[in-house]
Amino acid sequence: MAAIETYKRGYHSTGRGHQSTVTCGFCGKKVPRYKCCIIFRGFSMEAAIVKEIGSRNIISTRTKVYACPACARSRGIVQKKNEEGLKVSKRRHRR
Repeated sequence: MAAIETYKRGYHSTGRGHQSTVTCGFCGKKVPRYKCCIIFRGFSMEAAIVKEIGSRNIISTRTKVYACPACARSRGIVQKKNEEGLKVSKRRHRR
């Protein structure tokens, strides 16, 4: 019987050689770029506020943030998967 593998990266399973590293936006760890999850951070405003200020005066940019696999799992960006490829839900502790 084969061992159960979880959190497969799919096409990230082969070697990449020397890849550039990026810094995780949450913990500051340096991670190879192919392992990271990309998140776009920004903010949204209500329509009433945009009308009041004027859409020309608002600059809403989105910044690209890289998250390492550990931070992505702990923050709920990515979930672990079991051997069938189904998402594994976290067990909640009863108090």
